Parts: sequence; structure tokens; C-alpha cells
Amino acid sequence: MAAPAERMKMMRQRRRARGLRELRLVVADARSRAVRRRVAKQVAGLDPDRERDALQWIESVSEFDADATR
Repeated sequence: MAAPAERMKMMRQRRRARGLRELRLVVADARSRAVRRRVAKQVAGLDPDRERDALQWIESVSEFDADATR
């Protein structure tokens, strides 16, 4: 059996052959109390009118493609 690094290399090659590539994301851990406090502080500082405008714009743009066949 191949070494773990060689198996990973082979798996990546198979995925690339299928038109895929590995993507790793590093995100804030929502289980962390410090992260939740930081997010809550940022949310509290948002301007409700600007957020409402942004959401209305997103909804209007999403309706633009509603009739498109998939």
C-alpha cells in the first residue's frame, strides 16, 4: 500500500482529471465564545436601514433569474 502522502497525491490527480480541485477554507469557529461575542458586537454596529436596502437589492437581483430555465 502507498504511503499516505502518495495516496493523497493520487486522489488529487484523479480529482483533477475529473475537473475538480481541492479547496480548503479556514473559518471562524462559531462554537467559540470569543468569536460569538465578536460577531455579536459587529452585528450590533450594523445600520438597519443599510442592511434592509442591501437585502432588498439581493431579493430584486435574485428575482431577475427566476424565469431562467435550469
